[in-house]
Amino acid sequence: MCGRYAITLPPEAMREAFAYREQPNFPPRYNIAPTQPVPVVRLDEGRRQFILMRWGFIPGWVKDPKAFPLVINVRSESAREKPSFRAAFIRRRCLMPADGFYEWHRLGEGRQQENRPYLFRKPDRGFFAFAALWETWHSPDGSEIDTVAMVTGSANGQMAAIHHRSPVIVPPEAFDTWLDPAAEPADLQELLRPSPDDLLEMLRLGPAVNKIANDGPEVQEPFDPASAPAPPAKPVMRSRRGSPDDSQGSLF
Repeated sequence: MCGRYAITLPPEAMREAFAYREQPNFPPRYNIAPTQPVPVVRLDEGRRQFILMRWGFIPGWVKDPKAFPLVINVRSESAREKPSFRAAFIRRRCLMPADGFYEWHRLGEGRQQENRPYLFRKPDRGFFAFAALWETWHSPDGSEIDTVAMVTGSANGQMAAIHHRSPVIVPPEAFDTWLDPAAEPADLQELLRPSPDDLLEMLRLGPAVNKIANDGPEVQEPFDPASAPAPPAKPVMRSRRGSPDDSQGSLF
């Protein structure tokens, strides 16, 4: 889950919220998608560092990334045990800044299925941070790719109405704990719990966010019931003779 998110606030606001030394300049992004470069905050020589990474974790032992599944989310319940993520969970934890993320509520089945997009954001529209893991993948030709995936856990009461899982959100007072490679396992486990129900607000959106190519403010426009397509009309049952009381109906 959580395959799309947003960073719409200016670079200065992010730098103030996460206290890193770099001064990056970047445009607002309303529809960030997997495999794209994303901002990450990690520890470098004991200080917070801003760096861009590919959203899509590649373990160090992978020989050909094209043959490896795209990993954008890592389950918190198994991250410490799975060989692909164990070392990163111990030594390479990081933060993925955001000011909104999207989730789709699936309703119905088959051809009648409907996916309703929702935006989750803080009521004050400020930044928050996903817990994440990073890894540097070394290509056989000597090149390197820094990659990242967000950590997910059980949904809180608010999110559970839409999806059973949610990104793990690290509170600002726990940034240092999550980033510290020497943090105690018990302290980390405490951070993997669902967020309070009132941390984020939920807003149903229109269909613009469904297309990755759309990356402007329009993707966060609230859903307008007047613009929703009318449900398909039910076929009229008519008798072969055209008599309204004929029990043998026909679609033709």
